[in-house]
Amino acid sequence: MASSTVTSSQPNRPPRPNLVFRRLRAQRSPAEFAAAIRRAGLEIGEQVSCDARYIGRVEAGEIRCPNYAYERVFLHMFPGRTLTDLGFAPRSSVRGRRARDAEDAPLPRTVNPAKATSEASRACEPYETRNPYDPYHPHDTYEESDVLRRAFMTGGGATVAAASLGPVGLALDAAAAQRPARRAGASDAGALEEAVRRIRLLDDRHGADGLYRRAAAPLRAAYALLDAGATRQTTADRLYSGAGELAISVGWLAHDSGRFDDARSHYAEALATARMTGDPGLEAHAFCNTAFLARDAGRPREAVRAAQAAQRVARPVGSARLMSLLALREAGGWAGLADRVGCEQALARAQAFFERGPSDADPEWMSFYGEAELEGLEAQCWSTLGDWPRAARHARRAAELQDPHFTRNIALYTAELADDLARGGRPDEAAVAGMRVLDLLEEVQSSRVQTMLAATARVLLPHRRASGVSAFLDRHASTPRRA
Repeated sequence: MASSTVTSSQPNRPPRPNLVFRRLRAQRSPAEFAAAIRRAGLEIGEQVSCDARYIGRVEAGEIRCPNYAYERVFLHMFPGRTLTDLGFAPRSSVRGRRARDAEDAPLPRTVNPAKATSEASRACEPYETRNPYDPYHPHDTYEESDVLRRAFMTGGGATVAAASLGPVGLALDAAAAQRPARRAGASDAGALEEAVRRIRLLDDRHGADGLYRRAAAPLRAAYALLDAGATRQTTADRLYSGAGELAISVGWLAHDSGRFDDARSHYAEALATARMTGDPGLEAHAFCNTAFLARDAGRPREAVRAAQAAQRVARPVGSARLMSLLALREAGGWAGLADRVGCEQALARAQAFFERGPSDADPEWMSFYGEAELEGLEAQCWSTLGDWPRAARHARRAAELQDPHFTRNIALYTAELADDLARGGRPDEAAVAGMRVLDLLEEVQSSRVQTMLAATARVLLPHRRASGVSAFLDRHASTPRRA
């Protein structure tokens, strides 16, 4: 790897937008295009943490040449083309160069290779133009940044993910981060943002169980960065936004694993952070998850009020997809109150907002929200109202539409389908869907899914003689519940 002391001998030049890459994205939003890139990476065994921010930086010309992992993915997506055909600069033209912003630029020093992770070393190819703001291209590392990078720079299955988030190592790192020796800089903000992305990625693939207990230390480290202060206001804003998003992500891990009191505390922390900094996007996100939690905790009226509050603060964000999701959160609350009319009105608004399509204003965290999630949340509403056939139709469509990247959601929608079929008097079909969920639980650890499947098994007990039901019940009974 090239030493961090290498600097450009050429004067700084303004980046040239990559119009070719923008044309390749076509009508897709940056988040949708990023999801397609992640899927393509999985097809060839490459795990790239691509998101809307990365797409924006490529299109703006800030990333002149991608690292080798991204290059392999791009050439897989667009066979027969070269990097220059995709609008990138030839790798030889950026050989040895290093883009460095003036903000928060530390004194040159050599990176300790002993601290480099396998993903970080792969991401920092010596010929790639790097930027200190880019969380995918780590540069000079410091104590707090290392805490967050090591927290979630993992790969492989759920077991590897859990082991890499071992509580002992993180506890020691968090203790170190609570004694900051300097004010936080852009590198710290980038590491914090990457930690949030990594949590979401691991949850999408493996579910919350096994991750939550190990996520507390990175959250403490994030708030230690806030206490240390930042060198610039722009960096401070990124740190507060990142800490709030991390609190929501950790809250979601608690929520999905049945720790409702912990989740409520984390969501409240995120909400307070958003209000301190006047961040409407973060505030809407915190209210959105609070509404979801209230519904699951049996407080439907609170769910309605939280969802309505989220919609009020989200209007300036300008994202129709965000408003659609928030309307669905409200619909879930109305369903819990057995208010069919209120639920149908909220569902209609959700559909109308969704049909406006994606936009650049869509928050990064909403990459999970597409047609599959829309169908899945509507299925939950009809299930709560006791309309099992209608719920089953939407749940089946959700499972069919879901991006394979979101393994946990496929398990969730299929579990919803199994339960709706069982309660709707179709035990044989419910058993088939239940078997699919059991297959998925070999790689997903989610208390929510396990609880749903246990309820379905209880409904199917009187139908043991129906085709496939006995086999499902026996396999379910022999499957250990993983913590």
